[in-house]
Amino acid sequence: MDELKQIGEHLDELRKRVLRMVIAVGIITFFILGFHLTPFVYNGTTLYYPNPNPFDNMAAQVTVAMKHQLLPSTVQLIQTAPGQAFFAQFYVAVVLGIAIGMPIIVKEFIGFLAPAFDRKEVKIIRSMTIPAVCLFIAGCIFSYLFVTPYILEFLYKYGQSSELLTFLNVVDFITFVLQFLLSFGVSFQLPLIMYVVSASGLVSEKFWRKNIRYAIIIIVILGAAITPDGSGITMWFVSGPMMALYLIGMFFAERRAKHIATLKS
Repeated sequence: MDELKQIGEHLDELRKRVLRMVIAVGIITFFILGFHLTPFVYNGTTLYYPNPNPFDNMAAQVTVAMKHQLLPSTVQLIQTAPGQAFFAQFYVAVVLGIAIGMPIIVKEFIGFLAPAFDRKEVKIIRSMTIPAVCLFIAGCIFSYLFVTPYILEFLYKYGQSSELLTFLNVVDFITFVLQFLLSFGVSFQLPLIMYVVSASGLVSEKFWRKNIRYAIIIIVILGAAITPDGSGITMWFVSGPMMALYLIGMFFAERRAKHIATLKS
């Protein structure tokens, strides 16, 4: 009975924390869907203020910017059914809501895990909140600036070589881009996870170097699963950075262990 009671308490705690995450992301999402960023100039500097406009909202502004910055000039973005533009804007708003609300998400997640660790481990995990948010944002930026534009251009070159006029559904485009943004945002947490796991004593710092071959195999398989083409080229734009992240995580885990050993000697 005591075990069932503890499980019930944990589930209730999880429900409350997930609800807080959903509410935070939901508020940000609906704000993005309901307001337009209007520019104005103050002392020679261009600033923005939110102006109520549910049609030309911030999500629509982001969609337009993504269209111009990511798509080749030969590709036309279209909608083929009523409501597709709205759903595309909704997806954009949700992802922006997750990104902006990441500090709250990380805080609630750590708060749920805290009872399972001792005071030292909790202190280590809590200190990683800001790095976790920064790494998530860095992963999204890396994907947006370097990975997604190349993959889109690479795939659509096949149509150009055949002199085909290419049209792309707006929902497919947004889903494709957001898939990579979230994938890289999460994958950029790898060094941090490795560092925290080693610092908490769950595994030795030698674990990562010992199993690097298996890690590379898993990363390559993951890269092949995420990328949409079968050329074997674009998957390295996912696998390559993740391998580098693994090496970075291994370096910091080993460096921390050496630092502690030096202090004890």
